[in-house]
Amino acid sequence: MFFLLSLSFSASCFELSRDFSSKHSYLLKTNNLTEQKKNIYGDNNFRSRLLSQYQKWRGTRYHFGGNSFRGIDCSALMQHLFRDTKNLSLPRTTREQILRGRDVMRHALQVGDLVFFRSGPEGRHVGVFIGNHEFIHASSSKGVIISTLKNKYWHSRFMTARRVTA
Repeated sequence: MFFLLSLSFSASCFELSRDFSSKHSYLLKTNNLTEQKKNIYGDNNFRSRLLSQYQKWRGTRYHFGGNSFRGIDCSALMQHLFRDTKNLSLPRTTREQILRGRDVMRHALQVGDLVFFRSGPEGRHVGVFIGNHEFIHASSSKGVIISTLKNKYWHSRFMTARRVTA
C-alpha cells in the first residue's frame, strides 16, 4: 500500500512538474521572443538612417587617414555615421573608439553597435552592426561596403563589440 501511494504521489508530482515546466517554458519563450524583437528591431529608425548614410558613402575608396568622399578609413567612417545619424561624437581612431561604451557579446549585438576586428599584429578595424549579421565598414580593398559577420574572414578576426550611447 505504501509503495502504491508513493508511486501515485510521484506520478502526480511528475504531471505537476511537466505542466508547470511547459507553462514556464512558454513564458520563457514569449519573453525571449519579445526581448529578441527589441534587440533586432529596437530602433528601425536608426537602422534606416544608417542605411541612408551608407548610400551616400557606398563605394567611397579606402584611404588610411582619409576623412572625406575622396577617401576614408574605417574609424573616420564611424565618426561620420554616428555624427550624422545619432548626433554622437566618436573619437578619431579605432584605438580610442574601442574604449567607448560598454562591451557587448557577439550573440547580443544590436543595430548601431561598433564591431571590432584584428587586422594584423597591432591593427584594428571597425564597422557598425546593422542587424541580420551585417555591418557597414570601409574595406581596404573594396571601399565602403556592407559585409557579413558570417564570412569566414570576419568571423575569425572578430575581437569585440561596443555599445556606444550618448
